[in-house]
Amino acid sequence: MSQFTSRAVRINQHGGPEEMKIVEVTVGEPGPGEIRIRHKACGLNFLDVYQRTGVYQLPMPLQLGMEASGIVEAVGEGVTHLKVGDRAAYASQPPGAYCELRVMPAKCVCKLPDNIDFETGAAMMLKGLTVQYLLNKTRPVEGLQPGDHILFHAAAGGVGLIACQWARALGLQLIGTAGSAAKCELARANGAAHVINYATEDFQARVKEITGGKGVKVVYDSVGKDTWDKSLDCLRPFGLMASFGNSSGVVPPFAPGSLAAKGSIYVTRQTLFTHIATRESTQAMADDLFAMVGSGKVKINIAQRYPLEQVQQAHRDLEARKTTGSTILTL
Repeated sequence: MSQFTSRAVRINQHGGPEEMKIVEVTVGEPGPGEIRIRHKACGLNFLDVYQRTGVYQLPMPLQLGMEASGIVEAVGEGVTHLKVGDRAAYASQPPGAYCELRVMPAKCVCKLPDNIDFETGAAMMLKGLTVQYLLNKTRPVEGLQPGDHILFHAAAGGVGLIACQWARALGLQLIGTAGSAAKCELARANGAAHVINYATEDFQARVKEITGGKGVKVVYDSVGKDTWDKSLDCLRPFGLMASFGNSSGVVPPFAPGSLAAKGSIYVTRQTLFTHIATRESTQAMADDLFAMVGSGKVKINIAQRYPLEQVQQAHRDLEARKTTGSTILTL
């Protein structure tokens, strides 16, 4: 059996960015249902921070990273949708994308269209597929129609900028929040119908003002603890609170009865990996994403690039909210 070496980012215990070390690992041949892929670029996500800090507990030692793009070098038995030499990209479990070369399950790896470059592919899979399931599958009970208002927190981040553009393409009136005037303008430039600087404005009051007191049908919230209570109060009756992250901290327990008092509202906690549990669902969602990016309706804003050796600084900047759009690690 052939063996290869690869640089990879690994942690031996949960903690700060300093726990991430670049190590040399051995990579073998793919088994049944697996591929070996040589990366061209790796994506950076807040999910990686959750895994590094222990918000999400995973066995140690842990190789970090959830999305990347590259070229398929070897294909295991039973893999039919990919072949050696294919350009490919993925958002996939298990973690391990912060590396040059890896063996991984093929199920969530998709052939990358020729009109999408490797850096874009690495920057868009986890974020773009997240927006795909949020706007197309995570909808309020009354549905969404063109002209409807939705509230999207962290609108200038990687997920947020894709959501601004995708919502505009669907005819939705996205109200985006961000933590500075510059970030608000970036969200507006990418399609947000309204922007709110939550550092200087009460976003709940502004949402009610924008919607004529009605509130929004759905809130998409990856911030968590800091925005939770006011977000619930931004919803109209039968509205949906769609939580998909907790960058400010985990939402504390709350009384289900409070949802009745706020208008019989719904709450859901979503994760991408439920939506991409099968090869068929992964490919269908990826095809939708590839079509949106290929058409130019959604452009992937890669605002930061760090060499793999600077992964610690990349995490520091992400946690300090110094980044906008998407961030990649270059190899």
